[in-house]
Amino acid sequence: MENTSNINYHESKFMDQNGTAQTIKVPVVQELARLNNLPSIFIHKPAQTHPIPPNTSFEPIDMAQLRDNTGRVIELEKLARVSREWGMFIIENHGLDPWVVDDVKKVVKGFFELPFEEKKSSVGTYMSTDNLGYGRSFVKSADQRLDWIDRLAMKAAPKGSTDGLWVWPNNPANFRPVMERYVKAAREIMDELLQALAEAISLDKREFLQYFDPETSEINVRVNYYPSCPRPDLTMGISPHSDGSTLSFLMQFGSSNGLQVCKDNQWITVPWPCNKLVVNLGDFIEIMSNGRLKSTWHRAATQSDMDRYSIILFYNPPTRMEIGPVEDGEPIKEYKKVVVGEYMKHYYKVSPTATKEAIMFAKVS
Repeated sequence: MENTSNINYHESKFMDQNGTAQTIKVPVVQELARLNNLPSIFIHKPAQTHPIPPNTSFEPIDMAQLRDNTGRVIELEKLARVSREWGMFIIENHGLDPWVVDDVKKVVKGFFELPFEEKKSSVGTYMSTDNLGYGRSFVKSADQRLDWIDRLAMKAAPKGSTDGLWVWPNNPANFRPVMERYVKAAREIMDELLQALAEAISLDKREFLQYFDPETSEINVRVNYYPSCPRPDLTMGISPHSDGSTLSFLMQFGSSNGLQVCKDNQWITVPWPCNKLVVNLGDFIEIMSNGRLKSTWHRAATQSDMDRYSIILFYNPPTRMEIGPVEDGEPIKEYKKVVVGEYMKHYYKVSPTATKEAIMFAKVS
Protein backbone atom coordinates (compact mmCIF):
# COMPACT_ATOMS: atom_id res chain seq x y z
CA MET A 1 0.00 0.00 0.00
CA GLU A 2 1.51 3.32 -1.06
CA ASN A 3 2.24 6.37 1.10
CA THR A 4 0.86 4.89 4.31
CA SER A 5 4.04 4.57 6.36
CA ASN A 6 3.12 7.29 8.86
CA ILE A 7 -0.38 6.18 9.77
CA ASN A 8 -1.95 3.58 12.03
CA TYR A 9 -3.55 0.31 10.96
CA HIS A 10 -6.35 -2.02 11.89
CA GLU A 11 -5.60 -5.75 11.76
CA SER A 12 -8.06 -8.13 10.09
CA LYS A 13 -7.82 -11.90 10.01
CA PHE A 14 -9.24 -14.18 7.32
CA MET A 15 -8.88 -17.71 5.94
CA ASP A 16 -7.35 -17.91 2.49
CA GLN A 17 -8.39 -20.32 -0.25
CA ASN A 18 -6.13 -23.00 1.23
CA GLY A 19 -7.74 -22.69 4.66
CA THR A 20 -4.71 -20.96 6.13
CA ALA A 21 -5.23 -18.13 8.64
CA GLN A 22 -3.95 -14.81 7.32
CA THR A 23 -3.65 -11.34 8.82
CA ILE A 24 -3.79 -8.12 6.84
CA LYS A 25 -3.09 -4.60 8.03
CA VAL A 26 -5.67 -2.08 6.85
CA PRO A 27 -4.94 1.66 7.03
CA VAL A 28 -7.24 3.63 9.32
CA VAL A 29 -9.44 5.58 6.92
CA GLN A 30 -9.82 8.49 9.32
CA GLU A 31 -6.06 9.06 9.09
CA LEU A 32 -5.97 8.67 5.32
CA ALA A 33 -8.61 11.41 5.12
CA ARG A 34 -6.46 13.70 7.28
CA LEU A 35 -3.55 13.20 4.87
CA ASN A 36 -5.76 13.43 1.77
CA ASN A 37 -4.37 10.03 0.76
CA LEU A 38 -6.18 7.41 -1.33
CA PRO A 39 -4.24 4.11 -1.56
CA SER A 40 -5.10 1.95 -4.56
CA ILE A 41 -6.68 -0.77 -2.40
CA PHE A 42 -9.56 1.63 -1.72
CA ILE A 43 -10.21 2.40 -5.39
CA HIS A 44 -13.46 1.00 -6.80
CA LYS A 45 -15.38 1.60 -9.97
CA PRO A 46 -18.81 2.35 -8.50
CA ALA A 47 -21.77 2.21 -10.84
CA GLN A 48 -23.18 5.60 -11.78
CA THR A 49 -25.68 7.27 -9.46
CA HIS A 50 -28.93 8.61 -10.91
CA PRO A 51 -31.28 11.28 -9.60
CA ILE A 52 -34.59 10.17 -8.16
CA PRO A 53 -36.95 9.57 -11.12
CA PRO A 54 -39.69 12.14 -11.71
CA ASN A 55 -43.12 11.27 -10.32
CA THR A 56 -41.46 8.94 -7.79
CA SER A 57 -42.30 9.54 -4.15
CA PHE A 58 -40.48 8.59 -0.99
CA GLU A 59 -43.14 9.74 1.43
CA PRO A 60 -42.29 9.51 5.13
CA ILE A 61 -44.38 7.22 7.31
CA ASP A 62 -46.16 9.20 10.02
CA MET A 63 -46.12 7.05 13.14
CA ALA A 64 -48.58 9.36 14.85
CA GLN A 65 -51.07 8.35 12.16
CA LEU A 66 -50.22 4.67 12.62
CA ARG A 67 -51.12 5.12 16.29
CA ASP A 68 -54.40 6.86 15.48
CA ASN A 69 -57.36 4.67 14.57
CA THR A 70 -58.71 7.30 12.18
CA GLY A 71 -55.48 7.62 10.20
CA ARG A 72 -54.07 4.10 10.49
CA VAL A 73 -55.66 2.58 7.38
CA ILE A 74 -54.35 5.28 5.04
CA GLU A 75 -50.90 5.20 6.64
CA LEU A 76 -50.75 1.39 6.34
CA GLU A 77 -51.51 1.69 2.62
CA LYS A 78 -48.64 4.17 2.29
CA LEU A 79 -46.33 1.90 4.30
CA ALA A 80 -47.08 -1.04 2.01
CA ARG A 81 -46.53 1.06 -1.11
CA VAL A 82 -43.24 2.66 -0.02
CA SER A 83 -41.85 -0.59 1.43
CA ARG A 84 -42.54 -2.52 -1.74
CA GLU A 85 -41.14 0.20 -3.97
CA TRP A 86 -38.01 1.07 -2.00
CA GLY A 87 -37.35 -1.71 0.54
CA MET A 88 -36.96 1.06 3.13
CA PHE A 89 -38.89 4.02 4.49
CA ILE A 90 -38.47 7.22 6.47
CA ILE A 91 -40.36 7.57 9.75
CA GLU A 92 -41.49 10.79 11.41
CA ASN A 93 -43.41 11.65 14.57
CA HIS A 94 -41.94 8.51 16.09
CA GLY A 95 -41.87 9.86 19.63
CA LEU A 96 -38.15 9.45 20.34
CA ASP A 97 -37.04 12.20 22.72
CA PRO A 98 -34.72 14.59 20.81
CA TRP A 99 -32.26 14.65 23.73
CA VAL A 100 -31.87 10.86 23.50
CA VAL A 101 -30.94 11.20 19.82
CA ASP A 102 -28.66 14.17 20.47
CA ASP A 103 -26.80 12.28 23.21
CA VAL A 104 -26.10 9.42 20.80
CA LYS A 105 -24.63 11.84 18.29
CA LYS A 106 -22.44 13.42 20.97
CA VAL A 107 -20.91 10.17 22.24
CA VAL A 108 -20.35 8.81 18.72
CA LYS A 109 -18.62 11.96 17.57
CA GLY A 110 -16.72 12.10 20.86
CA PHE A 111 -15.33 8.62 20.28
CA PHE A 112 -14.17 9.23 16.72
CA GLU A 113 -12.58 12.55 17.66
CA LEU A 114 -10.18 10.71 19.98
CA PRO A 115 -6.63 10.03 18.73
CA PHE A 116 -6.21 6.51 17.37
CA GLU A 117 -4.31 5.21 20.39
CA GLU A 118 -7.01 6.50 22.72
CA LYS A 119 -9.70 4.81 20.65
CA LYS A 120 -7.76 1.54 20.75
CA SER A 121 -7.28 1.80 24.51
CA SER A 122 -10.98 2.59 24.94
CA VAL A 123 -12.41 -0.51 23.25
CA GLY A 124 -11.23 -3.89 22.00
CA THR A 125 -11.46 -5.62 18.62
CA TYR A 126 -13.07 -9.04 18.20
CA MET A 127 -12.72 -10.50 14.71
CA SER A 128 -15.38 -13.16 15.22
CA THR A 129 -18.60 -13.62 13.25
CA ASP A 130 -20.11 -10.43 14.61
CA ASN A 131 -16.95 -8.32 14.13
CA LEU A 132 -17.49 -6.56 17.44
CA GLY A 133 -15.50 -3.60 18.74
CA TYR A 134 -13.42 -1.06 16.84
CA GLY A 135 -11.93 -2.20 13.56
CA ARG A 136 -12.85 -3.49 10.10
CA SER A 137 -15.48 -5.89 8.76
CA PHE A 138 -15.71 -8.25 5.78
CA VAL A 139 -12.02 -8.30 4.86
CA LYS A 140 -11.53 -11.59 3.04
CA SER A 141 -8.29 -11.27 1.06
CA ALA A 142 -5.13 -9.20 0.74
CA ASP A 143 -6.11 -7.85 -2.68
CA GLN A 144 -9.73 -7.04 -1.88
CA ARG A 145 -10.98 -3.53 -2.70
CA LEU A 146 -11.80 -1.93 0.64
CA ASP A 147 -14.51 0.49 1.67
CA TRP A 148 -13.81 4.03 2.86
CA ILE A 149 -15.10 3.55 6.39
CA ASP A 150 -14.14 3.24 10.03
CA ARG A 151 -16.58 1.38 12.26
CA LEU A 152 -17.55 0.49 15.79
CA ALA A 153 -19.87 -2.45 16.58
CA MET A 154 -21.55 -3.72 19.75
CA LYS A 155 -24.27 -6.19 20.72
CA ALA A 156 -26.87 -4.34 22.81
CA ALA A 157 -29.32 -7.22 23.33
CA PRO A 158 -29.98 -9.69 24.78
CA LYS A 159 -28.89 -8.53 28.20
CA GLY A 160 -25.49 -9.93 29.17
CA SER A 161 -24.54 -10.94 25.63
CA THR A 162 -21.29 -8.97 25.78
CA ASP A 163 -20.32 -9.96 29.32
CA GLY A 164 -16.58 -10.64 29.35
CA LEU A 165 -16.05 -8.77 26.07
CA TRP A 166 -14.48 -5.34 25.86
CA VAL A 167 -16.69 -3.98 23.07
CA TRP A 168 -18.28 -0.93 24.71
CA PRO A 169 -16.05 2.16 24.62
CA ASN A 170 -15.11 3.50 28.03
CA ASN A 171 -14.36 6.88 26.46
CA PRO A 172 -16.64 8.86 26.35
CA ALA A 173 -17.50 7.50 29.78
CA ASN A 174 -21.25 7.67 29.18
CA PHE A 175 -21.14 5.91 25.79
CA ARG A 176 -22.83 2.68 26.88
CA PRO A 177 -25.72 4.11 28.96
CA VAL A 178 -26.49 6.64 26.24
CA MET A 179 -26.57 3.98 23.52
CA GLU A 180 -28.58 1.53 25.63
CA ARG A 181 -31.18 4.22 26.38
CA TYR A 182 -31.53 4.82 22.63
CA VAL A 183 -31.75 1.09 21.86
CA LYS A 184 -34.51 0.59 24.43
CA ALA A 185 -36.63 3.36 22.92
CA ALA A 186 -35.93 2.24 19.34
CA ARG A 187 -36.94 -1.36 20.13
CA GLU A 188 -40.45 -0.20 21.05
CA ILE A 189 -40.73 1.59 17.72
CA MET A 190 -39.42 -1.41 15.77
CA ASP A 191 -41.97 -3.68 17.49
CA GLU A 192 -44.71 -1.28 16.39
CA LEU A 193 -43.38 -1.30 12.85
CA LEU A 194 -43.21 -5.10 12.68
CA GLN A 195 -46.91 -5.20 13.48
CA ALA A 196 -47.72 -2.40 11.05
CA LEU A 197 -45.76 -4.03 8.21
CA ALA A 198 -47.65 -7.30 8.70
CA GLU A 199 -51.00 -5.51 8.65
CA ALA A 200 -49.92 -3.43 5.65
CA ILE A 201 -49.57 -6.57 3.52
CA SER A 202 -52.77 -8.17 4.87
CA LEU A 203 -51.20 -10.55 7.39
CA ASP A 204 -52.01 -11.04 11.06
CA LYS A 205 -50.33 -8.20 12.94
CA ARG A 206 -48.21 -10.62 15.00
CA GLU A 207 -46.95 -12.59 11.99
CA PHE A 208 -43.46 -11.07 12.24
CA LEU A 209 -43.45 -10.08 15.90
CA GLN A 210 -44.13 -13.68 16.99
CA TYR A 211 -40.43 -14.46 16.48
CA PHE A 212 -39.26 -11.73 18.87
CA ASP A 213 -38.87 -11.92 22.63
CA PRO A 214 -37.83 -9.04 24.93
CA GLU A 215 -35.37 -11.26 26.78
CA THR A 216 -33.67 -13.16 23.96
CA SER A 217 -34.03 -11.19 20.71
CA GLU A 218 -30.88 -9.57 19.35
CA ILE A 219 -30.02 -5.96 18.63
CA ASN A 220 -26.61 -5.29 17.15
CA VAL A 221 -25.37 -1.72 17.02
CA ARG A 222 -23.07 -0.58 14.25
CA VAL A 223 -21.60 2.90 14.02
CA ASN A 224 -20.28 3.77 10.56
CA TYR A 225 -17.98 6.75 10.16
CA TYR A 226 -17.31 7.97 6.61
CA PRO A 227 -14.56 10.63 6.65
CA SER A 228 -14.33 13.07 3.78
CA CYS A 229 -12.66 11.42 0.79
CA PRO A 230 -10.30 12.93 -1.82
CA ARG A 231 -11.99 11.00 -4.69
CA PRO A 232 -15.62 10.08 -4.02
CA ASP A 233 -15.95 9.00 -7.65
CA LEU A 234 -13.42 6.20 -7.05
CA THR A 235 -14.50 4.92 -3.64
CA MET A 236 -17.37 3.31 -1.76
CA GLY A 237 -18.36 4.01 1.82
CA ILE A 238 -19.97 0.57 1.98
CA SER A 239 -20.17 -1.79 -0.98
CA PRO A 240 -23.61 -2.98 -2.14
CA HIS A 241 -25.35 -5.37 0.25
CA SER A 242 -28.62 -6.33 1.85
CA ASP A 243 -28.89 -6.41 5.64
CA GLY A 244 -28.73 -9.61 7.66
CA SER A 245 -31.59 -8.41 9.83
CA THR A 246 -35.35 -8.24 10.09
CA LEU A 247 -35.39 -4.47 10.41
CA SER A 248 -32.46 -2.06 10.40
CA PHE A 249 -33.06 1.22 12.22
CA LEU A 250 -30.87 4.08 10.95
CA MET A 251 -29.85 7.51 12.20
CA GLN A 252 -27.36 9.75 10.37
CA PHE A 253 -25.66 13.05 11.06
CA GLY A 254 -22.88 15.20 9.68
CA SER A 255 -24.30 15.11 6.17
CA SER A 256 -26.96 13.45 4.06
CA ASN A 257 -26.86 12.09 0.49
CA GLY A 258 -24.73 9.08 1.44
CA LEU A 259 -27.31 6.28 1.37
CA GLN A 260 -28.07 4.86 -2.09
CA VAL A 261 -30.51 2.15 -3.14
CA CYS A 262 -30.67 0.01 -6.26
CA LYS A 263 -34.09 0.62 -7.78
CA ASP A 264 -35.10 -0.55 -11.25
CA ASN A 265 -31.45 -1.50 -11.88
CA GLN A 266 -30.24 2.05 -11.16
CA TRP A 267 -28.46 3.46 -8.14
CA ILE A 268 -30.44 6.32 -6.63
CA THR A 269 -29.49 8.58 -3.74
CA VAL A 270 -32.13 8.21 -1.06
CA PRO A 271 -33.78 11.57 -0.23
CA TRP A 272 -33.11 11.19 3.49
CA PRO A 273 -32.77 14.38 5.55
CA CYS A 274 -30.48 14.23 8.60
CA ASN A 275 -33.34 15.05 10.98
CA LYS A 276 -35.30 11.90 10.04
CA LEU A 277 -34.84 8.20 10.75
CA VAL A 278 -34.82 5.45 8.11
CA VAL A 279 -35.86 1.81 8.44
CA ASN A 280 -34.41 -0.80 6.05
CA LEU A 281 -36.10 -4.13 5.36
CA GLY A 282 -33.64 -6.97 5.94
CA ASP A 283 -33.30 -10.50 4.63
CA PHE A 284 -35.31 -12.07 7.45
CA ILE A 285 -38.47 -10.11 6.74
CA GLU A 286 -38.19 -11.16 3.09
CA ILE A 287 -38.14 -14.79 4.27
CA MET A 288 -40.94 -14.31 6.82
CA SER A 289 -43.20 -12.59 4.28
CA ASN A 290 -42.50 -15.24 1.61
CA GLY A 291 -41.17 -12.53 -0.66
CA ARG A 292 -44.07 -10.10 -0.31
CA LEU A 293 -41.51 -7.69 1.11
CA LYS A 294 -37.95 -7.59 -0.26
CA SER A 295 -34.77 -6.67 1.56
CA THR A 296 -33.19 -3.67 -0.05
CA TRP A 297 -29.93 -3.79 -2.02
CA HIS A 298 -28.12 -0.63 -0.94
CA ARG A 299 -24.72 0.98 -0.55
CA ALA A 300 -23.10 4.09 0.94
CA ALA A 301 -21.29 6.76 -1.05
CA THR A 302 -18.44 8.99 0.08
CA GLN A 303 -18.22 12.77 -0.09
CA SER A 304 -15.30 15.10 -0.66
CA ASP A 305 -16.07 17.97 1.67
CA MET A 306 -17.76 16.55 4.76
CA ASP A 307 -17.83 13.64 7.18
CA ARG A 308 -20.89 11.46 7.66
CA TYR A 309 -21.89 9.24 10.58
CA SER A 310 -24.62 6.62 10.64
CA ILE A 311 -25.82 4.53 13.57
CA ILE A 312 -27.66 1.31 12.66
CA LEU A 313 -29.58 -1.04 14.94
CA PHE A 314 -29.99 -4.52 13.45
CA TYR A 315 -33.07 -6.17 14.99
CA ASN A 316 -33.30 -9.97 14.86
CA PRO A 317 -35.02 -12.94 16.50
CA PRO A 318 -32.91 -15.06 18.90
CA THR A 319 -29.97 -16.85 17.30
CA ARG A 320 -31.49 -20.31 17.82
CA MET A 321 -34.93 -19.33 16.54
CA GLU A 322 -36.20 -21.04 13.40
CA ILE A 323 -38.10 -18.68 11.13
CA GLY A 324 -40.04 -19.44 7.99
CA PRO A 325 -42.44 -18.05 5.41
CA VAL A 326 -45.96 -17.15 6.47
CA GLU A 327 -48.43 -20.04 6.69
CA ASP A 328 -51.48 -18.49 5.06
CA GLY A 329 -52.66 -21.19 2.69
CA GLU A 330 -50.45 -19.96 -0.14
CA PRO A 331 -49.37 -23.17 -1.94
CA ILE A 332 -46.12 -21.79 -3.35
CA LYS A 333 -43.30 -21.18 -0.91
CA GLU A 334 -40.37 -19.19 -2.23
CA TYR A 335 -38.43 -19.65 0.99
CA LYS A 336 -37.71 -22.47 3.40
CA LYS A 337 -37.35 -22.40 7.18
CA VAL A 338 -33.95 -21.33 8.46
CA VAL A 339 -32.31 -20.97 11.87
CA VAL A 340 -31.31 -17.34 12.42
CA GLY A 341 -27.79 -18.15 13.63
CA GLU A 342 -27.10 -20.51 10.74
CA TYR A 343 -28.28 -17.93 8.23
CA MET A 344 -26.01 -15.29 9.78
CA LYS A 345 -22.97 -17.59 9.65
CA HIS A 346 -23.64 -18.04 5.94
CA TYR A 347 -24.22 -14.29 5.51
CA TYR A 348 -20.86 -13.40 7.05
CA LYS A 349 -19.10 -16.18 5.14
CA VAL A 350 -20.18 -15.02 1.68
CA SER A 351 -20.24 -11.24 2.21
CA PRO A 352 -19.36 -9.03 0.45
CA THR A 353 -20.95 -10.18 -2.82
CA ALA A 354 -21.58 -8.52 -6.16
CA THR A 355 -25.25 -9.52 -6.18
CA LYS A 356 -27.92 -10.37 -3.60
CA GLU A 357 -26.44 -13.79 -2.94
CA ALA A 358 -26.88 -14.39 0.80
CA ILE A 359 -30.69 -14.71 0.60
CA MET A 360 -30.29 -17.71 -1.74
CA PHE A 361 -29.44 -19.72 1.39
CA ALA A 362 -33.14 -19.60 2.25
CA LYS A 363 -34.60 -19.97 -1.24
CA VAL A 364 -36.52 -23.10 -2.14
CA SER A 365 -34.44 -24.81 -4.80
